[in-house]
Amino acid sequence: MHKHLRLALATASAAALTGGLLTFSAATATAADSVHHPVADFNNDGYGDLAYSAGGATVGGKANAGQVVALYGSASGISSTKRTTISQNTSGVPGQAETGDWFSWSSAYGDYNGDGYDDLAVSAPMEDVDGDTDGGTVLIVWGSASGLSGATTIKDLAPSSHDQWGRSLASGDFDGDGTEDLAIGSTSNEVFVIGDGITKSGSFGDQYAIKLDIVSGKGAGAIMLTTGDANGDKRTDLVVDGFETDSSWQYNTNWYVPGSPQGLGAEGGVRELKRGIITGIGDINGDGYGDIVTGQDWDPSKDGSEPSVPGSSTGGKIHILFGSADGPATTVAVTQDTGNVPGSSERGDYFGSELSLGDINGDGRTDLVVGSPGENLGGVVNAGAVTVLYGSPSGVNTGSGYQYFAQSTAGVPGTDETDDLLGGEVKLTDVTGDGKADLTVGSYGENDYNGSLLYLPSNGSKITTSGARSFAPSAVGVSTAGQPVFGANAAN
Repeated sequence: MHKHLRLALATASAAALTGGLLTFSAATATAADSVHHPVADFNNDGYGDLAYSAGGATVGGKANAGQVVALYGSASGISSTKRTTISQNTSGVPGQAETGDWFSWSSAYGDYNGDGYDDLAVSAPMEDVDGDTDGGTVLIVWGSASGLSGATTIKDLAPSSHDQWGRSLASGDFDGDGTEDLAIGSTSNEVFVIGDGITKSGSFGDQYAIKLDIVSGKGAGAIMLTTGDANGDKRTDLVVDGFETDSSWQYNTNWYVPGSPQGLGAEGGVRELKRGIITGIGDINGDGYGDIVTGQDWDPSKDGSEPSVPGSSTGGKIHILFGSADGPATTVAVTQDTGNVPGSSERGDYFGSELSLGDINGDGRTDLVVGSPGENLGGVVNAGAVTVLYGSPSGVNTGSGYQYFAQSTAGVPGTDETDDLLGGEVKLTDVTGDGKADLTVGSYGENDYNGSLLYLPSNGSKITTSGARSFAPSAVGVSTAGQPVFGANAAN
């Protein structure tokens, strides 16, 4: 069974959370109003907002209870002062902080109640619920003019059939009716969908489940969910990542489930995509169809065999599946050996283990940021780096215009250090309100897995270090007791 990078690099408790798959990163397609919008705005002030996990945070003396940090955008970007830090000990949030809950490990945003403010769905996938060990909890924290506050529990729809309710979350308008829906994964091979108006009392207008050919059980199920519009029909499609059932290796693979007037997959079209773990959707070539990007953090073609443990193969790659009226079609692969992509494909780089898409320069084409958290730099092991590749009419431009950032890059705060894992999460979103996507980068291994977050703004044409800043956990209200792994996952 292929296992994600973080099995080898994360803490033992974190690895236990997901059977060695500490995954989360996503991006959204642009498209129309009926499709999940690419920028969260929790306070509806016109500036994009972010939410980052600190799933291992100690709260009230409870290790790995977890917190989530919302950072609100402004004309000058994000700051440590304009934010909300939430745990299950926060007033108005149901439940209480408990050891090992991992609150915030998965999160997604959307205006679920239609009041004009984006809300945040957030899970505590390892919470024990009514005697059900690791049953999991999903909450919606509500947006308002003052930001996120108060929360409502979304009850598990089938508690006896799975664990880790909320191990993956994603939002979108799957039936195109103009209301935001929420997709919820667990350890089973079913993904549940609720929507058509989710209220603060916990009721909702519609619910159903889709079953996929993926492995169920501990460490399996719907590992990651990603949304966007790959066929241009103005309804949100869903990509589900899980372990395939027809291979002795049980590789991660992705399933494309198109939206329809009756909901996800109701009109067929479900198909298996390229192997890989991390997925994003965006219109890279500007043709009006969302392109699906899957990150495969191993590259078996480099040594001719299928890897059995992290690092047993070389480099990593991404697959770009270009959208069309029939959904994902033509595929190209990109590695660090492609064109002039910076670096070279080397064992353990994990190029493609994290990725995000957004329009950095406002040309109407989505750009791509790829993390390589296992990159060794100047003899520093697992320092980590990120590569920025820009969209073009022919697809992602691997010949010129790329950018490459590490903590040793001039103007980037910090220094390259062992196991910082820069690029362990990446997120493109417009936090300055200028219509151009800015970049945030997580280094969840910084300072013995305290974690940190790096902000690199767009100057309108590219990502720049001018105005760059970094955020330590303590600066955003996260305790550094234990290993909070701040910055490991961003809301999609």
